[in-house]
Amino acid sequence: MKIEVLNISGESTGRFVELPENVFGITPNEHAVYLAVKQYQAAQRQGTHKTKEKWEVNRTTKKFKKQKGTGGARAGSLKSPLFKGGGTVFGPRPRTYDIFLNKKVKKLARLSALSHKAAQGSIKIVEDFTFDSPKTKKFLDVFEKCGVTGKALLILPDYDQNVYLSARNLPKTGTANVKDLNTYELLNSNTLLFMESSVSKLN
Repeated sequence: MKIEVLNISGESTGRFVELPENVFGITPNEHAVYLAVKQYQAAQRQGTHKTKEKWEVNRTTKKFKKQKGTGGARAGSLKSPLFKGGGTVFGPRPRTYDIFLNKKVKKLARLSALSHKAAQGSIKIVEDFTFDSPKTKKFLDVFEKCGVTGKALLILPDYDQNVYLSARNLPKTGTANVKDLNTYELLNSNTLLFMESSVSKLN
């Protein structure tokens, strides 16, 4: 599949980039994609939830009423979960939600996501550019002239601080390096805008 290369003004440069078939032309594996997205979302969870159980509640253990003759059930410590302020039964504890996934499965998921986007026609290529200083207005101007709307991800060949800072405050636009791509970010974007040299790095 060949895609035309645009300049930052949205005009054709007359060059075309051949998308590698082994990256953008495989049959997507939906289950691998599901596992990779599940792993990513699970890793975002802090897992710091905690409630006090019976043994952790700071209350007296003195028997607060007599055993018989009250008309109610027998009761001892006020730490019991039956009383207000008592401990929680089987409450949440701090834990990690990390899911292990083989490297080959994660790689297959990324390739599946890229192939899916290519089949949808959601990939555009722009020639390499940078900014002298961070400028969000310039960054938005590049996207608008290239016809990129909605959620979009600019994929860079290497980290570029000025480009990254220009996009940092935009809620529906982000940047990512080729080596840091993940399946969730790829699928969560309506359009993938590749810098020209990023495609060759994917190979």
